[in-house]
Amino acid sequence: MQELDVLMLRYLDQRYVAASEAERAVFLRLLDTEDDKLWHWCMGHEAAPDAELDALVQRIRQLPA
Repeated sequence: MQELDVLMLRYLDQRYVAASEAERAVFLRLLDTEDDKLWHWCMGHEAAPDAELDALVQRIRQLPA
């Protein structure tokens, strides 16, 4: 999905370089998520079942466009 690509690229551009190794690992786990689940999480329709994933999704959602 192009919309997900935009969100993930926003994170990469604005946060990834400064992220800790642990956060980078969570981001890689996030990328392994099926698009439909990731879409629901990123749109706020559902929370990720894993607390680390959910926290990262929330940070991504709050990044300025």
